[in-house]
Amino acid sequence: MRAMGFDVGTKTVGVAVSDALGWTAQGIETVKIDEEAGEFGLARIRELVSEYRVTSFVVGYPKNMNNTVGPRAEASERFAEMLEEEFSLPVELWDERLTTMAAERMLIEADVSRKKRKTVIDKMAAVMILQGWLDRKNG
Repeated sequence: MRAMGFDVGTKTVGVAVSDALGWTAQGIETVKIDEEAGEFGLARIRELVSEYRVTSFVVGYPKNMNNTVGPRAEASERFAEMLEEEFSLPVELWDERLTTMAAERMLIEADVSRKKRKTVIDKMAAVMILQGWLDRKNG
């Protein structure tokens, strides 16, 4: 069982993958997307799914703090639907409130420069999303 996790942003999608046993998450890359052009990196994701033999997906679901669904959560829902249609694999939405903020804080504490943080924040958030899901599943 190998799961792939996503942090869907407006310009990029952070991608993480679990180890073969489904215990730990590792960030693999950030895929550029263009929502307006309808380009969501599915060709690159297909390559990664094949390379890592992925069997399921976890998509970060950024609900509002009052538990309502806003525009970013709706974008995650659409992305999850695209994955399901494209790959016919199970897709689960995972509540990721504050995940990006936590990833940013962790990178600041690790003294990662602002420029470098911008390039890795989505990948780091994808790791946190997938690891949270794995911990719940294995716990």
